[in-house]
Amino acid sequence: MWKETVDYFIYDVLKLEGHLGEAVNFFIYDTIKIYFLLITIIFVVSYLRTHFNTEYVRSYLQNKSPFFGNVLASLFGIITPFCSCSAIPLFLGFIQARIPIGVTFSFLISSPMNNEIAIALLFGIFGWKITAIYIGFGLLVAIFGGYFIGRMNMEKYVLMDVKPMEGELDEVHIKLTFKQRIKEASDYTIDIFKKIYIYVLVGVGIGAFIHGYIPADFIAKYAGENNPFSVIIAVLMGIPMYSNAAGVMPLVEVLTSKGMLLGTALSFMMAVVALSLPEAMILKRILHIKLIALFFGIVGLGIIAIGYLFNFIL
Repeated sequence: MWKETVDYFIYDVLKLEGHLGEAVNFFIYDTIKIYFLLITIIFVVSYLRTHFNTEYVRSYLQNKSPFFGNVLASLFGIITPFCSCSAIPLFLGFIQARIPIGVTFSFLISSPMNNEIAIALLFGIFGWKITAIYIGFGLLVAIFGGYFIGRMNMEKYVLMDVKPMEGELDEVHIKLTFKQRIKEASDYTIDIFKKIYIYVLVGVGIGAFIHGYIPADFIAKYAGENNPFSVIIAVLMGIPMYSNAAGVMPLVEVLTSKGMLLGTALSFMMAVVALSLPEAMILKRILHIKLIALFFGIVGLGIIAIGYLFNFIL
């Protein structure tokens, strides 16, 4: 419904066309979508926290093998149809629930990269073998990327102040009324939203400009099959962009038809959906730049390795 409404407003009411119309359409639609997800998910997680002690969840994960939480979060990412920015609200919820930092990053990597939309589109365009290899490699990046971040004890670089809410104490739960729980969740949601809403606007604005004005031919020219550094160039080109799997998959098909190797094209797609500049802008209000750089570095290297491996196999 939102997409149709935005399309009508941009193309029929404002009469915008071409690159400008695409950019403005992208900006308005994704801003509304991300704001809605932010408010809804943070509120729901905040409200649920007033009913149970999330320390039990954290203790349960910590008592398991180091990989267990990362594997679980990566698999959970498959069933959440989010792009890199849309996954941040649930990422915030995990931090709020005091889930280990490495586990939260496994979800943040896996959700945009391995969601069911990407899997369905890959299957429809390239078949089940390519899809299975992609899922396997995508899960490896998410699991090991989150694992390595968790092993480096980066919790001190989380800028968001995570305090126990009134409904969550070590052993005792305060009996709150329904109205008190709603107020507690609403206050927390408003507080978080005020801190990051401007970063959403800036980030989506950058993504909208690139989405509307950077042509596929430009990408194919500098990351074609004859360039040994094509995978690295494709990843570096993909990071400033911003789209979900449904938006970038048709571009992947176009790039491969223009002579780009499949591994290079998929690396470009992974970089666009899992490592976007708008995502970094939003995370900057939540995480220290050192943690963001580590996250981008680990995932970027993983994507590059997968791209070259894909090209070698195929």
